[in-house]
Amino acid sequence: MYDNLGMPPGVRQPPNSLPNPFGNGLYGASSGFIRGGLGAYGEKILGSSSEYVQSNISRYFTDAQYYFQVNDHYVKNKLKVVLFPFLHRGHWTRITEPVGGRLSYKPPIYDINAPDLYIPLMAFGTYVVLAGLSLGLHGIFSPEAVNWLFIKGIVGWSFQVSLLKMTLFSLGSGEAPLLDIVAYAGYTFTGLSLSILGKIFWGFAYYFMFPWTSLSMGVFLVKTMKRVLFAEVRSYDSSKHHYMLLFIAMAQFPLLIWLGNISLNWLF
Repeated sequence: MYDNLGMPPGVRQPPNSLPNPFGNGLYGASSGFIRGGLGAYGEKILGSSSEYVQSNISRYFTDAQYYFQVNDHYVKNKLKVVLFPFLHRGHWTRITEPVGGRLSYKPPIYDINAPDLYIPLMAFGTYVVLAGLSLGLHGIFSPEAVNWLFIKGIVGWSFQVSLLKMTLFSLGSGEAPLLDIVAYAGYTFTGLSLSILGKIFWGFAYYFMFPWTSLSMGVFLVKTMKRVLFAEVRSYDSSKHHYMLLFIAMAQFPLLIWLGNISLNWLF
């Protein structure tokens, strides 16, 4: 009988080969070198990628808590600036402070010109509630109608953000934080909610309040975008800047007409 290796019983199997005195050492050295090299290279790639992502996030986004540092005094004065920009006698520039060796903007609670998200979100919610109330007074209220008005408001807000962002890009200044632009665009619903509220109490009040709120929003955005452009743009073309700012102001009228039309139709 033979064992599993095919040798007769009692016969020892000769060793296969002599040990290689360099094999384990070379293998260990080469594997360690490969692991160390790949590890360092991978760490370099991941580190640079992480720094790139973080730098771009901080470049286009900022801490969301910054936009909710508000109080009653700020909200009251900010609403005055948005609804009555003609009466704003102060400057439109934002206040800076040194933080970590570089300049940073002060939060809204300390700067009336700083953007916030508290007022836009509250105004947007007010717009949806007042629009639903208006539908109820006309006997066409339904949960589906409120959902439609919510989507309509989101579309209008997104259009305003795209309009402001494309304007900055076209003028050579597209580095403003995205949440800043979202906040500026969201102020549209403050005057819009006021117009709808006037329409609920007196139908003809809408036709008086709507032109005022549209014009006020246009002036507010022009003043704000001019400040952003002067602060960040690399080259200045007076005629091009003026035309684009005028376009922003004129675009508020059809946008607010569309958002202010409380109906279940897509257009009017």
